[in-house]
Amino acid sequence: MYFTIEKDVFLRGLGRVQGIVERKTTLPILSNVLIVARDGEIGLTATDLEVGLNGSYAATVKTPGKITVAAKKLHEIIKELPDGEVSFRAKENSWIEIRCGKAIFNIVGLAAEEFPYFPELGRERFIEIKAADLKEMIEKTLFSVSTDESKYNLNGIYFRAMADENNREVLRLVATDGHRLALIQRPLNGESTEELRNGVIFPRKGIVELKKMTEEGQGTILLGFLDNNAVVRKEQTTVVMRLVDGDFPDYNRVIPKGNDCIGTIKTVNFLHALKRMAILSSEKSRGVKLAITPGMLEISSSNPEFGEAREELEIDYQGPEISIGFNARYLIDILMVQNEASVHLNLKDNLSPGLVRPDTDPDFFAVVMPMRL
Repeated sequence: MYFTIEKDVFLRGLGRVQGIVERKTTLPILSNVLIVARDGEIGLTATDLEVGLNGSYAATVKTPGKITVAAKKLHEIIKELPDGEVSFRAKENSWIEIRCGKAIFNIVGLAAEEFPYFPELGRERFIEIKAADLKEMIEKTLFSVSTDESKYNLNGIYFRAMADENNREVLRLVATDGHRLALIQRPLNGESTEELRNGVIFPRKGIVELKKMTEEGQGTILLGFLDNNAVVRKEQTTVVMRLVDGDFPDYNRVIPKGNDCIGTIKTVNFLHALKRMAILSSEKSRGVKLAITPGMLEISSSNPEFGEAREELEIDYQGPEISIGFNARYLIDILMVQNEASVHLNLKDNLSPGLVRPDTDPDFFAVVMPMRL
């Protein structure tokens, strides 16, 4: 195998697979990237057996072939090479020669036959989603995904196609870690698939790779399913991820009803006040107290080791006085992904979950469980 490729192109492709390859694994081949040289391009493939990524990049192929090489080490080498064209040649016994300018590297690879199978795609039916829409939906739910490995069915985002109360076909994304929940939905153009109508859980690692794809310019994401895997395509990049095997909890049960005490507050003011108050909150609980009276929101925190803090904010609120505790970090995460100038804080009493909604977007909200302070 022998090809030449521009350094920047090669580096971009190798950079994309770094999030997939396994650093510590009992199978050394999973630390490698599979390089396949064919007509006018090279294919780079990486997998950890849960999430796999394949991308194609323009190259001058002089001799086709395939080889695997340590992904992290190859990325480090290419990154430090001078700008220009890189020559990549696989020799006998899986040795690889890399040249650029006057720099020459000879490194050891592994035979491509040992690399795990990457599914051949093309038969499954895809639906189209605007990359910008999917990027927004992921950003507004990813922060609520559980990091507790024992709660495997919460270690991802729930995707479901359904009809909303206005009888629109929408794609709904939901994430929860048991302490908070984020839900967003956007109109779905075209017919959905059976898997999406039944609901599926995308794993966190796969979601991170999917988010990277949505950030690579405008365009359309193609989403399909093959056996128990989700298949995502955008231009020359394909990600295959094994869906989380389990049932997502009935999230409708934790969405509060009757939260009629509604205050409207400037997003930026609320966010920065919470960040200030969180400095003196308990290291463990991150708890802050919200005391709401007509026209005013008082946020306070205390820590026996450091002291206490208090701040007052204007709020458009005319209901009864309510005093409630929340984890400041949870509220901050919600406000960080808001695009609107104001948010609604919907409360019921000091023991019921709170609901945070953007001012003019009825298709996104977050639920936060209260704390005893």
